[in-house]
Amino acid sequence: MSPWNRLVVALFVALAALVAGCATTAHPPAPAKAASSDYRYVIGPGDTLNIVVFRNPDLSATVPVRPDGKIAAPLVEDMPAIGKDPATLARDIEKALSKYIRDPVVSVVVTSFGGSYSEQIRVVGEATRPQVLPYRQKMTLLDVMIAAGGITEFADGNAATILRTADGNKQYSVRLRDLLKRGDVSANVEMVPGDVVIIPQGWF
Repeated sequence: MSPWNRLVVALFVALAALVAGCATTAHPPAPAKAASSDYRYVIGPGDTLNIVVFRNPDLSATVPVRPDGKIAAPLVEDMPAIGKDPATLARDIEKALSKYIRDPVVSVVVTSFGGSYSEQIRVVGEATRPQVLPYRQKMTLLDVMIAAGGITEFADGNAATILRTADGNKQYSVRLRDLLKRGDVSANVEMVPGDVVIIPQGWF
């Protein structure tokens, strides 16, 4: 066999191995419906909370959630807030205030969102603007990609995946090029808190 033929055979074997490797690492398509109907936002560091104590304006306040996950409000010091939904935190504040006032009624509203990692959506790789986004109920892949400015000219959009931390870091394939370039709405899927959209570079 000539050196040229040996080179052709070697390249063919390498290509076959690459194709086989890609086949074994294929991911199932992302489910179109994934959002939970009973989703409740979980408070995280960097959030800003508006705490209203009914009939006690002096005890009401707008407070940040500190990096250690705690808040400080009138008569409430160093209360853990991270990992709680607003209603749960309101009940905890009521319990703390009951030592000082009778039958406190508290509401907690998140007015700005930093969010814990479990509540964020990350876009990495060949997005125009890779970034971190706060999750919103019924957020879709299209919503995420609009915020990220779409994909770059070097992206292999239909090889993109979603890493779903809520499913034990399982990966799902998504068709970004079909969705963004061809307007194929069947390629749009719902996101889940903690998802990571990974957009690889294409081979040119």
